[in-house]
Amino acid sequence: MYYYQLRAFHAVATHGGFSKAARKLNISQPAISDQVRKLEGWFNIRLFERKRRSVVPTELGFRLFELTKRMFELEKEAMELLSESEALRTGSLRMAADAPLHSVNLIGAFRKVYPGISIKLSIGNADEVLSSLFEFNADIAVLADVPDDDQLQMLPLRTDPLVAFVDNSHPWASRRKITLKELCSKPLVMREAGSKTRMTLETELSARQLEFEIALEADGRAAAREAVAAGIGVGVVSQAEFGFDTRLKSLILSDCDGSMTENLVCLKERAKLRTVAAFWEIATSHVSQ
Repeated sequence: MYYYQLRAFHAVATHGGFSKAARKLNISQPAISDQVRKLEGWFNIRLFERKRRSVVPTELGFRLFELTKRMFELEKEAMELLSESEALRTGSLRMAADAPLHSVNLIGAFRKVYPGISIKLSIGNADEVLSSLFEFNADIAVLADVPDDDQLQMLPLRTDPLVAFVDNSHPWASRRKITLKELCSKPLVMREAGSKTRMTLETELSARQLEFEIALEADGRAAAREAVAAGIGVGVVSQAEFGFDTRLKSLILSDCDGSMTENLVCLKERAKLRTVAAFWEIATSHVSQ
């Protein structure tokens, strides 16, 4: 009975405005505004704070938005089920990851088999990636820090040790390895709070009661890499993510037990979506090889 009103509400909440929502639904702005007003009027409630250039859901609006996310995701799943013959020929898959390295190889393998599926990849730290999954903004994810949660399905992809890295003019650039104690003798370029790399390193240093100085807190791997290349401090990253930057030199942390395991993750309730299941199958084969 309220489908069209809820669809209008969901579009406005998703896109942050009536005009954008109207364009997305391919209807006029007055029509979508009328649908939202009807919903508010029927229940004598207010779902949005209407500001000059945007609209923001009220507390009740946010609660309803969480429900409509599930509602329209279920609708999407139902349509996939009813159009199985067309599934995997065309469509899309939303992916979130804490680094592009482990994701792009899987995407490449998937696209070779299913070239008609377009993939949207967003990059963030572990907290951001998990939020994308739980808020239905991502269908599948690749990340290192996976909590023990019965809602999640997980496939380990690879495990790599932590390494330090310095710029080529650094006194350590001619060395092959250092200890954690030596690492703490220099200012560090650390990742932002919420980074699995940072949490793993801090656990290692805390276990050895080692104190350290942070020269710069960098939001993201690219920023950390540029800071180290500029000589601001010593960085730490997983070995696989160090990459190939001629400005930098990686150093083995000889007494570091910490490592990073990257995992493919999805919500169990969405694991049977054809695009998710197909990606999972490709990833499982990729890992076994």
